[in-house]
Amino acid sequence: MRSRTYLMIAVLLAAPVASHSQALSPAERRIVSSVDANSPAGVSLLERLVNINSGTHNFAGVRAVADALAPEFQKLGFTTRWSDGTSWSRAGHLIAEWKGNGTGRKLLLIGHLDTVFERDSPFQRFERVGTDSARGPGIADMKGGNVVMLLALKALKDAGLLEQLQVTAVITGDEEDSGRPIATARADLTSAADWADIALGFENGPEAPHVAVIARRGSTTWWLRTSGMPSHSSQVFRPEVGSGAIYEMARVLAAFHDSLSNDPPLTFNPGVMVGGTTVTFDAVQNRGTAFGKTNVVAESAYVAGDLRALTPEQLARAKATMQRLAARHYPRTNAVLTIDDGYPPFAPTDGNRRLLAILDQGSRDAGLPSVGPVDPARAGAADISFVAGRVEAALDGLGLKGRADHTVNETADLNMLAVQAKRAAILMARLGTGREK
Repeated sequence: MRSRTYLMIAVLLAAPVASHSQALSPAERRIVSSVDANSPAGVSLLERLVNINSGTHNFAGVRAVADALAPEFQKLGFTTRWSDGTSWSRAGHLIAEWKGNGTGRKLLLIGHLDTVFERDSPFQRFERVGTDSARGPGIADMKGGNVVMLLALKALKDAGLLEQLQVTAVITGDEEDSGRPIATARADLTSAADWADIALGFENGPEAPHVAVIARRGSTTWWLRTSGMPSHSSQVFRPEVGSGAIYEMARVLAAFHDSLSNDPPLTFNPGVMVGGTTVTFDAVQNRGTAFGKTNVVAESAYVAGDLRALTPEQLARAKATMQRLAARHYPRTNAVLTIDDGYPPFAPTDGNRRLLAILDQGSRDAGLPSVGPVDPARAGAADISFVAGRVEAALDGLGLKGRADHTVNETADLNMLAVQAKRAAILMARLGTGREK
């Protein structure tokens, strides 16, 4: 059965895109009408969600957002469950499932409950900004995307098309600060991806209103600790003393810079560093202390940073280069490099491009602007990265558009709520019916 499903997907993704604009089917016109009718209620739901603080480490708040969303899925006939996050030191995930007629295309929809704004943030409430926009914590990233998802699913149900699909929505509670071990924290998501044929992410993406994401760079954290022989500074460079920890750290970082800065869109950034005679560093809080004297050769240095690669091959190449360079040492020094795999790359594929083409065609058929791809250098890591290679095709950035996310000026364009819901619903409808022309 699964092999036949894959064959149908391959045929769907291989078909050429019609170059002329196409009229919506009667069912797709019902989708548009449903979204228009339900968008005001969607804005009200969005306000309610934004007013619940759900910083990643506010476990009760994350669960409260899940409790507000679950009944909305249940009204559509979904079954919902809570996956407790104790084993990965986070609140948990909301999972909603719809089986339909049991034979339809299997879609995985991805969202998240948490925001970067914790309980002590001054930014806590939904606030209207004129008639067409609003600001608030997580309004774009990504409580708005969760509402887009629900509006699209309701429109499919109202149009009589939801029955032709099988849908699992995984709405994680720790996208902004993933629990550990990360394999456990993302087990629900990867399990759903192994079941699914196609994955759709409802993150907000860049500020540009008419784009979607076919590729994201991963986010890999690394730590480098160097050590040297403490001694009076007048003896530095002598054979029995060597160069010290800070010179060794500078050597490694300079080598990283020269070797890794010419492989775009790979980026490499040391974000925090301490060094001296005595060093402490908290890798969770990314802060540390250092004590030393100008007349003492440094004994220890510590740096933490990130690495972002577009493909698994680029990431593997960068990691191998870093380890090789760190293994070369100035006299009487040592360097230990630790790399945490973190978020994997979400590489561009022909399947992802095909999904974008279907999204774009549906948007134009609905009288909306064309949809283009996002430059991966402008797309940060997201949960959809964990499904890469597990599904036939994936697309992200289907959520509510806005600006200044992760800041106290995070603002959403409320007009885009209906636009994005129509696009997502028509895309899912065409994936369910096989209609592209």
